[in-house]
Amino acid sequence: MDRRKILVVSAAAASLLASGAYAKDKAAQQAEVKAKAMKALEDFYKADPTIRDAVSKAPGYAVFTTYGLSFGLGGAGGKGVAHDNKSKKNTYMSIAQASAGLQIGASDTRYLFVFNDAKALTDFIDSGWDASAGAGAGAGTGKDEANVKAGAIAFTGGNAYVLTKAGLQAGIALGGSKVWKDKELN
Repeated sequence: MDRRKILVVSAAAASLLASGAYAKDKAAQQAEVKAKAMKALEDFYKADPTIRDAVSKAPGYAVFTTYGLSFGLGGAGGKGVAHDNKSKKNTYMSIAQASAGLQIGASDTRYLFVFNDAKALTDFIDSGWDASAGAGAGAGTGKDEANVKAGAIAFTGGNAYVLTKAGLQAGIALGGSKVWKDKELN
C-alpha cells in the first residue's frame, strides 16, 4: 500500500515537471490552473451538452487536466479546481495516478466530478479522494475529443466523467488515483 502511494506521488511530480506547469508566483499558478480547468469544463460541455445543466444545478464540481505516459508502468498527474457553486469559492487540487500492466501510450485526459450534495463536495476537498484499482483505455486524436465516459471511475457522492483529449492510452492495467488539496496554491 505504501509503495503504491509513493509511486502515485512520484508519477505526479514527474508529470508536473515535464509539463512545465510551474509559474513564478502563487497568483500566476492559480490563474494557470483555473484557466486550464475552465477550458477542460468547456471541453466536457462541447462533448456532452447535458453536463452543463448537471454542473449548474449541483452544489459543486471539481475539474482536472492530467498528462501521462505509460510503458508497462504508467503515471499521470495534474492540477484542477474544486468549485463550490453556492459560495463561489475555488479550492486548488492536485491529482496523481499510477498503474502497472500491459499498457503503452501517452494521454491528455480531463476528469470532472459533479457532486450530489454539499457534504460530498466538502469531504472531497477536505479528505481528498482515493481510488485503489481500475482498468481501461481511452483515445483522442489531438484535434477532437473522444467520447465522454460517465461512470468510468468509481466515485460515490456524485457523478464522475472522463474525457480523453489527445493521445492514446491502451492496454490492461491495474492502477490507482489520488486527489488532494494543493497546499501551495490555497
